[in-house]
Amino acid sequence: MKPITFLGDSLEAVRAFPVTARREAGFQLDRIQRGLLPENWKPLRTVGPGVNEIRVRDEAGAFRVLYVASLPEALYVLHAFQKKTQKMTQGDLELARARFKTLRKTR
Repeated sequence: MKPITFLGDSLEAVRAFPVTARREAGFQLDRIQRGLLPENWKPLRTVGPGVNEIRVRDEAGAFRVLYVASLPEALYVLHAFQKKTQKMTQGDLELARARFKTLRKTR
């Protein structure tokens, strides 16, 4: 099973999700660790190659976990947040891009 590395405050952000959203995000991350695809996801090429988003919806709203699983050593969680608008905010995209860029430099 591939280990998970949470970058920046992404672990704290996932822990701040409501209980049902947090459980769903954890279940989907476990699927990825075991080499499976999450049930509701999409690629985010605008952030970087191999970056994807897990889409979680519950009664409290929409939540996203941005990750990279294409690297052999770990599953990297770049960013996690509650989505409050139809489009992802520029701030969320820039933060994920910056963490992805830093990850690529340190490897």
